[in-house]
This record gives sequence, structure tokens and C-alpha cells, in this order.
Amino acid sequence: MGRQLKQLTPALIDFIHNQNVFFVATAMEEGSINLSPKGLDSLRVVNENEVIWLNLTGSGNETAIHLKHKNRITLMFCAFEGDPIILRLYGRAKPHQKETPFWNKNIGLFPKIAGSRQLVQVQIENVQVSCGMGVPIMEFKEERTSLVEWAVNQGDDGLKKYWQKKNTTSIDGYRDSFD
Repeated sequence: MGRQLKQLTPALIDFIHNQNVFFVATAMEEGSINLSPKGLDSLRVVNENEVIWLNLTGSGNETAIHLKHKNRITLMFCAFEGDPIILRLYGRAKPHQKETPFWNKNIGLFPKIAGSRQLVQVQIENVQVSCGMGVPIMEFKEERTSLVEWAVNQGDDGLKKYWQKKNTTSIDGYRDSFD
């Protein structure tokens, strides 16, 4: 049976810092639920009720489009090593585009990663901890470099063109220009 908390504890913050992958889920009132794995050095715990996630360029932009229409979000961390823990953070989120005041204030929390496109600010409303006894034990080998290498090869102009072509319409047809 899982336990519910109103905020992260120091032990849970340490757990988050030790994870190599996490999952982000969003959904609007209707349409597809988006669930995406995230890696690299792209998450920061600001305090016990707030995290910031650096959203990198991908094949779509479902999360940001969903959040502009319905700001609910769930982040899940799953222990693949050590104690069997599953941690879910439920809350409200807002995507912040490049060069906005929020971006400019917070981007320094992250290493420079080619393809960075938004910072997603998550206000945590509920924390759930449950057992992960059915999750396999797996050993982390290394980060994949393909996404970053692809973004470097695109350059700034190429990324902007890609965002306009591939990242403005959700799989359910919702549009957003992200200007």
C-alpha cells in the first residue's frame, strides 16, 4: 500500500537525485495521454514542493501543448537499483519558453544541453511513495548521446525550423506556436 505525503522529504529528494531516468505524464480533458521517459541531467528539485525540468527537443511536444491547455502533470521515478521504490509527484505545471524571465533566471541550474527548448515548472500538490517490488533490477550503463548530437548538428536555426515543423501540433491535432 502506498503512502501519501504533501511534500518531498530529504530522503525522497536524495532518491530523485540518484535516478537516471524519470517519466512525465500529461493529459487534457479528451484525447491521448502522453507518457514520456526523460533522462540526461534535466531535473532539479527547487524545494520540497517544486521541481524544474529541462524539456529537450524531441519528436513531438505533447507535454508542453497539454500543459498550455490543462496544467496537470505526474512525474514518476522508479528504482531500478537499491530499495524497491516508486515515487510519483502529482501537481500543476507551466512550460516556460527560452528567453522568458523564468527561463533566464533558472536555466543556469542546468548544464548547457543542445536542443533545450523549455523549462517546465512543477508545483507539487501530492507525493505518493509505493513499493517497486515487481520492477526489475537493472544496471545503468551510460547516457545516450544521440539526442544531443542530433541537436548540435541541427544548429539553432535548424532547431527552430524543426520546432515549427514537428513541435506545434499534438497527436490529437491541438496546435500551439510557443512564441
